[in-house]
Amino acid sequence: MRGLVLKFCWLALLTLGSGAQASAPLNTIASLDVPRYMGTWYEIAKYPAWFQRKCVSSTSAQYSVLETGRLQVVNRCKMANGEWNEAVGMARQIGGATSPQLKVRFAPEWLSFVPMVWGDYWVIAIDPQYQWVIVSEPSRQYMWILSRTPTLPRATYEQLLQQLGTLGFDLNKIETSAP
Repeated sequence: MRGLVLKFCWLALLTLGSGAQASAPLNTIASLDVPRYMGTWYEIAKYPAWFQRKCVSSTSAQYSVLETGRLQVVNRCKMANGEWNEAVGMARQIGGATSPQLKVRFAPEWLSFVPMVWGDYWVIAIDPQYQWVIVSEPSRQYMWILSRTPTLPRATYEQLLQQLGTLGFDLNKIETSAP
C-alpha cells in the first residue's frame, strides 16, 4: 500500500513536468455540480498510467464529502492475483464552488503543503445527467472515461472517442478497461 501512495505522489511530479501533447489548450466544462458528482464512477477507458499497471479489472473511484467539507476519493481495482488494491486520497476545487478544475492527492496528509503531491484533475466533458465523464489534465498525459455503470453503450463510447479526437487526444493510446 505504501508503494501505491508513493506512485500517486510521483504522478503529481510527472504531470507538472510534462509538455502538452496537442497544440490547443485543454478546456474544461463550464461548471461542475459537485454534489451530483459524488458517488461511484467506473473506469471505462484510459490512457495507460504507470500507477495503475497492477490493475486488471473492476477499477472504480468513490467520491464523497466528509463532515469537514473536504472531498475524499477512494480508488479501487482488482489485481491479477484477485486481491483488491485501494488508495484513499483527497480532492479540492481550484476556483469557485462550481469549478471543474480539481487537485487530487494520494500522498499522506502531512505532505499536503508540498504542491507537487497534488495532481490536476480536470472535468473536460460530462453527460448532462452525470452518467459519464471524461477527466484529464492540461498536458493530456492522463485521461479517463468514467461511467456510473461498469459499461457504456457502444454508441456512447464511440461518441466520446470522437470527442476526444477533436480535443487533441491520441485515440491509439486509449485502452479499454475490463469491468
